[in-house]
Amino acid sequence: MEESSLLKLLVERRGPVTVVTLNRAEVHNSVDAKMAVALAGAIEAFAGDAAASVLVITGAGDRAFCAGANLKGIDDLVRHRYAGKAGPMGFSRLDPGKPTIAAVNGYCFAGGMELACWCDFRIAAQNAEFGALNRRWGVPFTDGGTQRFPRIVGQGNALWLIQTGIRLDAHRALSIGLVQEVVPVGQALLRAIELAEHISQYPQASLRSDRAAALATFGLSLDEGLLLEAKLGRAAATDPGMWAGLRRFAAGDRPEPPSLVN
Repeated sequence: MEESSLLKLLVERRGPVTVVTLNRAEVHNSVDAKMAVALAGAIEAFAGDAAASVLVITGAGDRAFCAGANLKGIDDLVRHRYAGKAGPMGFSRLDPGKPTIAAVNGYCFAGGMELACWCDFRIAAQNAEFGALNRRWGVPFTDGGTQRFPRIVGQGNALWLIQTGIRLDAHRALSIGLVQEVVPVGQALLRAIELAEHISQYPQASLRSDRAAALATFGLSLDEGLLLEAKLGRAAATDPGMWAGLRRFAAGDRPEPPSLVN
C-alpha cells in the first residue's frame, strides 16, 4: 500500500485494481487542499499505469464516503496546484480513460456526491445517504455536479436534488439511477472490487473505446455519436485481446457475467 499526503489518501494495488481511500474519517472524509492534490496525483498515476485497469474510490470507515469539501478551507481548495487542471477537489476535469467505480458507505453529500458521480457507476451500502447539503450554506457545485447529475438521473431529478437539498437513502438513490447496486453495510467496497476484478479480465481496448464513446455522446448529435463510435471501435478491433477472445468464443468458451445483486 502506498500512502499519500500524511495518510490523507491511501492507494492500494490489488493486481489490476487500484483502490483509493479518502482517509479523513474523523471529518467524514471531507476533502481539504492536501487531499485534493493527492487525489489528483493518484488519478494521474492510475491513468499512466499500464498494469492498472480499474479504479475504485471509497471512504475510510463506515460513516462516510465523503461529506464534501472542507468548507473551512475553501481558499486553499481554489488555489492548490491542481485546482485549474482538476477542479478544487482534485478530480472533476480528469479522465483516466479507464473504468472507475465508487464504493459508497454512509454519507455522500455535496462534493462527495460529485466525486461519486465522477465515477462511471456507484455501488452503495444500505447505510449510504446522498444529498446536496451544500445548498444550506449557499455553496455552489464546482466539481461537476451541475453537469454530471442531469446526465445520470435526468434534469428533473437533478434539479430536485440541487434545489431542495433533500437527503436520499440508498434505495431511493437506486430508484432514480443515482446508484446501480445496493449491498449490505460493510460490503460496498468488496462488491466494487469484485466487479472491478471481473471488468479487468475482459479485453481492455474495446472496453475503453466503448467507455470513451459513451461518455462523449453528450453534446453530440446521434450521427456524430455513431461516427465517433465507429472510429473508436475500428481502432479497438486491432487489439490482440479481442482476437484471442474470438478464438475462445469459436472454441465454445462462454464466460459468465457478474451475478446481479438486488
